[in-house]
Amino acid sequence: MSDPSRGDSADPQDSTRTTTTRMNRRKLLAVGGATALAGLAGCAGSQAGGSGGEGTDTPTQTPSDTPTETSGEVVGTPGPNAEDVTMVLTPGTPSDAKRRYMPMKNLIEGEVDGVDITMRVPLNYSAIRPALQSEQAEIGMDDVTLISNPDIMDVYGTTVTGGSAFYFSVMLTQPDSSVEEPADVEGKTWAFADRLSTSGSIFALYTLQQAGLDIGDAPTGEPVDFEGSWTDHDQAIRRVANDKAIGATTWGGNGIPHIPEKHESDFPERVEEKSSFLDTIDTEEPKLRPVWWSFPIPKQPVYARKTWDSPKKEEIGEVLVNSTEEKIKEYYPSDYNEEELPFTTLQETSMETYQPVIERMNAVGIDPAA
Repeated sequence: MSDPSRGDSADPQDSTRTTTTRMNRRKLLAVGGATALAGLAGCAGSQAGGSGGEGTDTPTQTPSDTPTETSGEVVGTPGPNAEDVTMVLTPGTPSDAKRRYMPMKNLIEGEVDGVDITMRVPLNYSAIRPALQSEQAEIGMDDVTLISNPDIMDVYGTTVTGGSAFYFSVMLTQPDSSVEEPADVEGKTWAFADRLSTSGSIFALYTLQQAGLDIGDAPTGEPVDFEGSWTDHDQAIRRVANDKAIGATTWGGNGIPHIPEKHESDFPERVEEKSSFLDTIDTEEPKLRPVWWSFPIPKQPVYARKTWDSPKKEEIGEVLVNSTEEKIKEYYPSDYNEEELPFTTLQETSMETYQPVIERMNAVGIDPAA
């Protein structure tokens, strides 16, 4: 069995296999982002988390895969003159995403007078930048959007959870599968998260490419040497459980709960040192086996659109930067599971921090600025 500690390298000099045919993918991204904007605007309704629809980068989901959205718990009632602030979360199951970020919403509303935070869950990552550019949203929190056009964002910082500002991409497979390393994905069906997810798609595609597989037009099109499906982190795991894929790629916080304790001794040292989710191991079904871990990836940044002209913008940033584990716990809903929390505080960040992400996007044919 191969050593799952053999992860992606952060060396900027890593060889890549980029090709000129990737230009078509870049055009698709621009089109997908524009059409997905409607998905963001309507994500509080029946479109939330459903199929990407025609013209988007997210494939149509089957009824069994389509998540539903429920309203989140709100602490207090903003005054009649409160400023409406829309915060765009990362794509996923809307009800789950909103529940995870409820303490952050409550913190902002509790510490900044006169703001009413609305959380939106986009259909895919391509919807986020257009929403900010068209001023349909004020705050975002994903690295792909920041990388795509940092000049239109004011960065608050990188999220910290459990004392770590890093997370991991992990490839998981069914316990009895023949997949022992990334090269073994050839000829298999593999599940990914959103097409532009750093940990759920881009890093894994880069690794498969480095292992000698032809990724074809993935992530925006179809791969050549394997079959792929793109949904979100939770559904990728679900597809493996339902035998629709032999394995899946997701982020460590979503994957570690599915890894049996017997595999903990196989975790690479970097995961043991920097993951903030080790205590969740072996807590969820299905049980899956890790075959590859990335190097530590900087967690998602939190940023505001530069054109947002309001004193609340700076106040919110100060609250987030000065947050602590003790402070954020004051804003937990009564039934909140603290293992779900994707935010404790922020630490200073820069575009250099995300350079490895940019390099891997380029290597798989994605132009962040397209």
